[in-house]
Amino acid sequence: MSERKVLQKYYPPDWDPSKLTRSRAPKNAGPKVQTVRLMAPFPMKCISCGEYIYKGRKFNARKETTEEKYLSISIYRFYIRCTRCSAEITFKTDPKNMDYQCERGAKRNTEPWRVNGTSKEETEEEMYERIEREEEERNAMQELETKTLDAKREMAVADALDEIRTRNARNERVGKDGAEVTVARASVDEERARQEREDEETARRAFMRQQESLEEVIEDDAPSQGDVVPGPSKLLPRTKDTALDMPPPPLPSFKRVVKKKKDLSAALGIKKKPSLV
Repeated sequence: MSERKVLQKYYPPDWDPSKLTRSRAPKNAGPKVQTVRLMAPFPMKCISCGEYIYKGRKFNARKETTEEKYLSISIYRFYIRCTRCSAEITFKTDPKNMDYQCERGAKRNTEPWRVNGTSKEETEEEMYERIEREEEERNAMQELETKTLDAKREMAVADALDEIRTRNARNERVGKDGAEVTVARASVDEERARQEREDEETARRAFMRQQESLEEVIEDDAPSQGDVVPGPSKLLPRTKDTALDMPPPPLPSFKRVVKKKKDLSAALGIKKKPSLV
């Protein structure tokens, strides 16, 4: 097993360091090419064999830096091969649309920038129309918010007007000496006093009516002079004063009463001996 960190190297006996010469090769004049590992940025279909390549499939690709630029942004080209027929497929970056553009070898299934089958290049008129549509959609929400704010503002103005009218009406009732005329307050107090008097009168009448009905019941129950009450003694005639002087009936008592047990010893023929004490 070899060492993990090699400190000494093996030199064969026939090795001659003088034969090593430093050579300077010219730089590659063509585009810079790198081998990278990437995933398919969009779903595509191979033109040669009809193989479907889904988005996210991994490939070992060659990355090439082109001379094209968009707003000083470099554009890169990638070369991959079909997984079925090994046909070369090429696509490059598209900074303008923030997407990728398929060049040859395959056909892209979906092209989001295309609307109703129109070309990818958008004219100025189409761009202006699209911007106007977006602004109208944005203005619809803004108009709704404006209406809501206007409604709130109108409610606040209406409340302020009501308060101002109330204040003006109160100022008009103020006398010349600066004292406010309490007509409304006095009228409210008079109405309350009148209602209290009516309630007292109604209660007094109801009480008198109840007393009259009680007197009628007592007079109907009282015995006449010719009637004789059976019994050893005659009852006194019931009048209003006697009925009022009668004590109230006793309140019911829930006290437990202990009943006296019966002596059944005589029935059984048991005779108790008299106590000697």
